Amino acid sequence: MLILGIDTSCDDTSASVISVDEGITVLSDIVSSQAEIHKKYGGIVPELASRRHIEMIGPVVHEALEIAGTGLEDIDLISVCHGPGLIGSLLVGCSFAKGLAFVKGIPLSGVNHLEGHIFSAMPFEAVEFPFLALIVSGGHTSLIRVDAPLKYREIGRTRDDAAGEAYDKVAKLLGLGYPGGPVIDKLALDGRPDAISFPRPYLPEDMDFSFSGLKTAVLNFVRSIPPERLNDLLPDLCASFQASVMDVLEKKVEWALKKEGLNRVVISGGVAANSELRRRFRTLSERPGITVHIPPRRYCTDNATMIAVAGYYHYRAGKLSDLYLNPKAYIPIEEENYESY
Repeated sequence: MLILGIDTSCDDTSASVISVDEGITVLSDIVSSQAEIHKKYGGIVPELASRRHIEMIGPVVHEALEIAGTGLEDIDLISVCHGPGLIGSLLVGCSFAKGLAFVKGIPLSGVNHLEGHIFSAMPFEAVEFPFLALIVSGGHTSLIRVDAPLKYREIGRTRDDAAGEAYDKVAKLLGLGYPGGPVIDKLALDGRPDAISFPRPYLPEDMDFSFSGLKTAVLNFVRSIPPERLNDLLPDLCASFQASVMDVLEKKVEWALKKEGLNRVVISGGVAANSELRRRFRTLSERPGITVHIPPRRYCTDNATMIAVAGYYHYRAGKLSDLYLNPKAYIPIEEENYESY
């Protein structure tokens, strides 16, 4: 079975072709990044993102098919992200996917972006159900119990800034540019994580996340020091900020595993490419009885391969979309439970 995946949920235009037989094989995964376009604004400009998707969606899909050595006539399913995300960006991907499905008579599956992240490790590792999913990105910080394909329960989510959003805003505050996560991660390697005492917003007895207060703590610290000292303190500041974020993520996963009686966790989203996060959760996986799955770095960020994999599970469950499929800026993950259809 050959599946074409399409993702335009934010600022990357992505298309992928996977083959599903006894396992999942990634035949191609093409991503057109818009980082340079949005860099000078310090964040994503939705209108510019939409326009760039319009320019790139055709060439990216064509390249994905070409590298996979196949054509649309061989594709058995088109899987497209229809939310959550930037509505203008989602419209481009959904409209293109529906056009291909209509013209070629190919079945169509609309996939929740969070579902894609849940299944992002599947092509690379054998992941057994049930498991806990931590999705940590610029737009999401969520803990989801996954009992089976299309059977999800969100047990924790961000109340304000997502972890990746906090990274980007702190980076902008420090004049480090966009995207902020990789820059902070690199600077933190030369810093001391205990140099500055930033708060740990654990929200005890709760699985939700809140990073806005931590962002404010960084701002207050920067205001409290002479401007000429900032450059010298950057490594320690970045390491201390990152330690606070990672302490919270690690602790919440430990709490959630214990509360839900689970021993497996899949970690995905752009922040899952962070070197400190990967180090910490490798250490967690060394504990007896705990298994941690993290995709390769390039598959942590938004990509169409994860959308194609999620689409396969929709197809297998008989859950297909028609040409009235419309994108939505917000779709609760529980709405994807197969029992509700």
